[in-house]
Amino acid sequence: MNITFARLDPVGADHDALVDFMTRNEFPFHVRTRPRAADIEGLISKGAYRDEDNDSFWIDHGELGRIGFLRLEDLSDEDPLFDLRLDTPFRGRGLGLQILRAVADHVFRTMPSVNRFEGQTREDNIAMRKTFHRGGWVKEAHYREGWPVDGGTPLASVAYSILRRDWETGETTTFVWDDLVL
Repeated sequence: MNITFARLDPVGADHDALVDFMTRNEFPFHVRTRPRAADIEGLISKGAYRDEDNDSFWIDHGELGRIGFLRLEDLSDEDPLFDLRLDTPFRGRGLGLQILRAVADHVFRTMPSVNRFEGQTREDNIAMRKTFHRGGWVKEAHYREGWPVDGGTPLASVAYSILRRDWETGETTTFVWDDLVL
């Protein structure tokens, strides 16, 4: 696989590059679509990019170089989440599935207590939702109006996960979505 992760140091060597990356890109499917430097500085000082619950990485591609940013969240839980942000020139190139597989590999290989790995996106982020599906992740929740939108009506947050056994076997475990018949 061409995707690797380089752990970043948000308060040291990678500080300026992190602030630059987050402020020069627009992230249309994130809560903060255009973060300001002050926003990122505040998050850095609060440990949002590295503490006992969070860890951050640059996403590197073997041929394309540095293509994005990845943060693992809720690491003190046994069901961590991730935040993925691609640099604008690398969006729409079909890299999401490779990254999704690489991050699941990383989590399940380096965190033996993790049985379930989760990601969430907005209901209108169709590309990411299809990527989750193609990667064997299962939609588990549809949180109505759970995603704040700057200056707009909240949208649904859609949660997907992959189980360790699914990752190990390559087979997707599903469930009956509408199991309660009234």
